[in-house]
Amino acid sequence: MQAKWDAIYSKREVSPTAALVLQQNQHLLPARGVALDLACGQGGNALLLAEAGLDTLAYDISNVAIAQLKLEASAKNLTINAQVRDVLEQPLEKASLDVLVISYFLDRALCSSLIDALKPSGLLFYQTYCQQKVNEQGPRNPDFLLKDNELLGLFSSMKVRVYREESVLGSHQKGWRNQAMLVAEK
Repeated sequence: MQAKWDAIYSKREVSPTAALVLQQNQHLLPARGVALDLACGQGGNALLLAEAGLDTLAYDISNVAIAQLKLEASAKNLTINAQVRDVLEQPLEKASLDVLVISYFLDRALCSSLIDALKPSGLLFYQTYCQQKVNEQGPRNPDFLLKDNELLGLFSSMKVRVYREESVLGSHQKGWRNQAMLVAEK
């Protein structure tokens, strides 16, 4: 698995950008605390979290992605504790995070441990792909695609603060498509 992602990231030359769920809702972030960008890739979310003044962790399975993130953080004079870490092998510590951001990663078996990793009143920012898509963007394997409203069910024990999933309604040439986003509070 690591070799696959190392090969993908070694071909990417784009600047990392934060997921829309975090960009559009960053006003909900606490003034201080510990934040984790899980399955961070090149670290767009981690960069935004560090810029917001949070103590920022970033975990990914790819050595290449973590190396790229460290270079970007250094160039921007940001402190990010970026680590190569497989959360399936090394679960998150309970009640250790004020903010958890996940984009374009889905492993349903981890959801309860993700909730457990948040402190009371901790925030989860989640964005990933849905099964009902208007084009071929994102993965094809249904194991990595959300069913309708599934994200709400996976985190039903949390307080929903923001939810968006437009599916295939209306004009397919307009709007935000193919994904669902959730901001929830523990």
